[in-house]
Amino acid sequence: MDVRVCGMFSAAVLIRLVLLCVCVYQDQNLQLKYTDVDYHVFTDASRFITQGESPYRRSTFRYTPVLALMLTPNVLLMAHFGKLLFCACDLLSGWLLLRLLALRGTSRGAALACSGLWLLNPLPAGVSTRGNAESVLAVLVLSTLLCLESRRLTRAALLFGLSVHMKIYPLTYALPIALSLAEAPTRERALVPNLRRLFNRDLLLFAAVSGSVFLALNGTFYCIYGWDFLQESYLYHVTRRDIRHNFSPYFYMLYLTAEGSGSGSGSWLALVLFVPQLLLVLLSSLAFRSDRPFCCFLHTAVFVSFNKVCTSQYFLWYLCLLPLVLPRLTLSRTRGLELLMLWLVGQALWLSPAYILEFEGRNSFTLIWMAGLLFLLINSFILGQIICHYRPVAAQQKKTD
Repeated sequence: MDVRVCGMFSAAVLIRLVLLCVCVYQDQNLQLKYTDVDYHVFTDASRFITQGESPYRRSTFRYTPVLALMLTPNVLLMAHFGKLLFCACDLLSGWLLLRLLALRGTSRGAALACSGLWLLNPLPAGVSTRGNAESVLAVLVLSTLLCLESRRLTRAALLFGLSVHMKIYPLTYALPIALSLAEAPTRERALVPNLRRLFNRDLLLFAAVSGSVFLALNGTFYCIYGWDFLQESYLYHVTRRDIRHNFSPYFYMLYLTAEGSGSGSGSWLALVLFVPQLLLVLLSSLAFRSDRPFCCFLHTAVFVSFNKVCTSQYFLWYLCLLPLVLPRLTLSRTRGLELLMLWLVGQALWLSPAYILEFEGRNSFTLIWMAGLLFLLINSFILGQIICHYRPVAAQQKKTD
């Protein structure tokens, strides 16, 4: 293996080990804990499974039972097993990025630099060592893309079905994947031949395998845990109305209308808020379907930015795909740093009133909402810059030829 690769992965491992040591010290000695509350939720759900009971006995466990099963060593072996697993998934994501960048024709040096933006990034390292499971989804999504780019459709479909089962947002990738697998219709008016080109063998195979995996997992867990599984794993997230302060531009509206959350109008409002996401996802699929990684990056960034709930750990959903986009951007390094600083400033402007509310107990909801709107504008501007300065695969190949 390349010395530079070994050095980068060694540094990534060291960063995560140091953060894990900080985690142990801070949790034992300081009032402000390092470990995220979700990690305790995962562990409690795993404890119920080891006792032969439903993980949904844990009141705020709203995930697939697969996650609780994965973390049963938290109960049987050691409390920090899950954090080690999430850190390992971080490192595996970096390796998958290297493979994908090589397949996309990126030079060795550029591929190392781009994957290093994930491996040496304090955000994914911090999220994993705090006990969030986002790196597991990163591995599944990147593995799916790697198999698609390698034309291993059966494996890709298996991984895609598992990805959607774990979290619902990768379902938005179904449209660009389907459009990329389907053959373009001919100019002939014959209906049947054109339908055969659209719904070809590759597309039908991918749909059948991924759908079977998704339905098999859901059917199995529904038989075991009943309605609780469907409600907590999927339906809750569709009609969710989180009134706690977060980056979402909708949070203040949901907070002000919280009293009517139990009514039918409250549920309809939660569903209506998906409309901007769906429209933008549809448009990006039609425009960039030929470049799957870029299209999936846009889908995820749009989904997160316009979601009803948006926290910092959600940023990892699209940050794990960003290294695949960077080599094809024509932005100067200076311009890229300016956009990065703008993104960080947007978060800092939101965190200031959030700190006032959370730790000082002063009412700063309006300021948080305004900062959330500004952050949405910043994200939209950055996405616009990325789209304008992106060099598609076809264009790059044509220039090379």
